Amino acid sequence: MAPRIVSLLPSSTEVIAALGMAQHLVGRSHECDYPAEVVEIPVMTRPRINPAKPSRGLHNQVSKLITKALSVFEVDAEALRAAKPDIILTQHQCAACAVSEADLNAALAKWTGKAPVVVSVAPATLDQVWQSFGTLGDALDLGWAGRELAERARERVEIISIRGAALDPRLNIACIEWIDPLMIAGNWVPELVTAAGGVPVMAEKGQHSEFTTLAKLAKSDPDALIFMPCGFDLARTLEEVGPFLARPTVAKMRAVRAGQLWSVDGNAYFNRPGPRLVTSLEILAEILNPGAFNFSREGSAWAAFGPQ
Repeated sequence: MAPRIVSLLPSSTEVIAALGMAQHLVGRSHECDYPAEVVEIPVMTRPRINPAKPSRGLHNQVSKLITKALSVFEVDAEALRAAKPDIILTQHQCAACAVSEADLNAALAKWTGKAPVVVSVAPATLDQVWQSFGTLGDALDLGWAGRELAERARERVEIISIRGAALDPRLNIACIEWIDPLMIAGNWVPELVTAAGGVPVMAEKGQHSEFTTLAKLAKSDPDALIFMPCGFDLARTLEEVGPFLARPTVAKMRAVRAGQLWSVDGNAYFNRPGPRLVTSLEILAEILNPGAFNFSREGSAWAAFGPQ
């Protein structure tokens, strides 16, 4: 009998679809929106914050909830029980990014009958992301398909890495995961930058994203800035970046004066540890060397700013 699957993590939903199992999804998180057919699946979660607020307002809301030991997201326990899942997919990496194991355990506390199997992932590097494909595949008795999906991703990354290594000059790049307060993108993002032919600054492979200050960013004075706020699409990112670039400390930076500034769709690509991290690499490669790479992502997945 085919398993009934609830995915509470957008990247896991994308993996399930890539494994050809999307038709067995009976529940999803409110953030699971790719591929397009999953939006018809019942939603099992809702946010406790107002996502329309600007960066600082969102940060304040999240901080208050975490300070009170409350989750940023709420699981609809009744909807979850009604879906009768055999397997539930979640994460234990970031309380501000998606439903956590703790949230899910609270929803399952009064579960009657046979409890579903809970599969939780928390990759921090590209290799761990690829390994998670196998983990999710194993949960569905499709381990071979998960490992094949991972191998295809590794091969695509390697092809771009070989070409990216030849780029000259190699720009020092700061990737901004949150604008106010300032956060530098970590985890797998430094690896993507390196593979695309850049040099990541203020972040290391596998290191969680960390808040920093404008003074530290100005001191590092990178050649380029790439904005990829977590949860923001390209249009929302472009809205937030303008005021940030107008700050006196930022306006004096080398990257701003030279116009080496780009915004990307972090929500769809860079912030999701799933199959589309390969697309994220393609976006970076196209940005850093359009003469060597052309994946036709400009306008839909990334946009450039001119000299300020």
